[in-house]
Amino acid sequence: MALMTAKEYIESLRKLNTRVYMFGKKIENWVDDPMIRPSINCVAMTYALAQDPKYADLMTVKSSLTGHTINRFTHLHQSTEDLINKVKMQRLLGQKTASCFQRCVGMDSFNAVFSTTFETDEAHGTHYHENFKKFLTMVQDNDLTVDGAMTDPKGDRSKAPHDQADPDMYVHVVERRPDGIVVCGAKCHQTGSVNSHWHIFMPTISMSEADKDWAVSFACPTDAEGMYMIYGRQSCDTRKLEGCSIDVGNAKFGGQEALVVLDHVFIPNEYIFLNGECEFAGMMVERFAGYHRQSYGGCKVGVGDVVIGAAALAAEYNGVEKASAVKDKLIEMTHLNETLYSCGIACSCEGCPTKAGNYQIDLLLANVCKQNVTRFPYEIVRLAEDIAGGLMVTLPSQKDFESDTVVGNNGETISEICNKYFAAHEGVSTEDRQRVMRFLENMCLGAAAVGYRTESMHGAGSPQAQRIMIARQGNIQGKKQFAKDVAGIKD
Repeated sequence: MALMTAKEYIESLRKLNTRVYMFGKKIENWVDDPMIRPSINCVAMTYALAQDPKYADLMTVKSSLTGHTINRFTHLHQSTEDLINKVKMQRLLGQKTASCFQRCVGMDSFNAVFSTTFETDEAHGTHYHENFKKFLTMVQDNDLTVDGAMTDPKGDRSKAPHDQADPDMYVHVVERRPDGIVVCGAKCHQTGSVNSHWHIFMPTISMSEADKDWAVSFACPTDAEGMYMIYGRQSCDTRKLEGCSIDVGNAKFGGQEALVVLDHVFIPNEYIFLNGECEFAGMMVERFAGYHRQSYGGCKVGVGDVVIGAAALAAEYNGVEKASAVKDKLIEMTHLNETLYSCGIACSCEGCPTKAGNYQIDLLLANVCKQNVTRFPYEIVRLAEDIAGGLMVTLPSQKDFESDTVVGNNGETISEICNKYFAAHEGVSTEDRQRVMRFLENMCLGAAAVGYRTESMHGAGSPQAQRIMIARQGNIQGKKQFAKDVAGIKD
């Protein structure tokens, strides 16, 4: 079929029997639920931009499997140019949504599983690579959204999967049949899980022989029997239920996380990509993490562009845009944001082909990129809050600005009082000032902060995870030899 439109994507979700729970109850019409719909709008933007000729070079590409035009989010990278365009596409979508658009985890899982299955088959004579190619062809032909699920609950983190008191703390095989496997467990913090047509499950850590039942990767439809999701809370999320779009901050778009539970889910053989070959679990983890850490050099930068723009607007509306201190803060925010982008581009330019033929980023530079992402957005947000002022967290509600309740001695309404005392720079409406302040609150502290500030810290692995990879990839021994050669030190 052709590329889906945004409307077709939303309608396709209605056909799924996805089981979603929130606030202790099952959500029957989750597609139109005001808490969930903004996150669906974000994914829909990945379809809308692919239909726009202006963005065709970034959003679409020829499939290496079929030769058909596909959405880049379903693509296997074939060159460093593809890797660069991925980052540029992610920045564009961050600029358009100011939120998490949720398809990156699937794209990154495609490329990690593709190359890992090739090398697993090479070592074990398995058929996982063909399984995966058939699956991805189906995904590309139908322009599906797929969630990449890696993060297990982990239980007692001092213990390996096989050592846990509850084996479900890591997704694992509980039964092997001639026609497939049965799996149990859960994946948490799953970005875009509810909004996806399918999921790819991957191991979350390197594994030993004792963990072979946990060394499993597979695909299954989001509405598979035995699979359900518990929607994650976000700060200020119930504002979406109040009917005050200004107070929400970013009323149209938003991120989404969920706990995804697998309760004896059957996986047919054709959707299995790893099944006990424990020595390849670490490879899949490392490659997925590398691709996803590259992603943060695009998506977080695009959102950062919007935060910087909002801070500049707040300064203008407050009448301080010409102050040298404000100008300097905006320069620093821009410097930090472009440094993140530079890292995303750098690890893409230094990419190389895998044995399977798709391109992988430079792992060291991808981890450096994500290490910077754990720091710089926090400073960008701090500076945005500094410029905006305390009003972004103390402003009365939208209902106060619209209330006709009389409170003043001269018959003034609450609305008139609020609009009088929160008047902005000459020529700027009080409503516009409200909007930018609430938007910044949402980006810096509210629901959007989950997809910008907090996710910058923990998404794609915690800071220590990147430092471990930097130590592994940093080649300290080689650097010591450089020093010996220049200093004339003989072994």
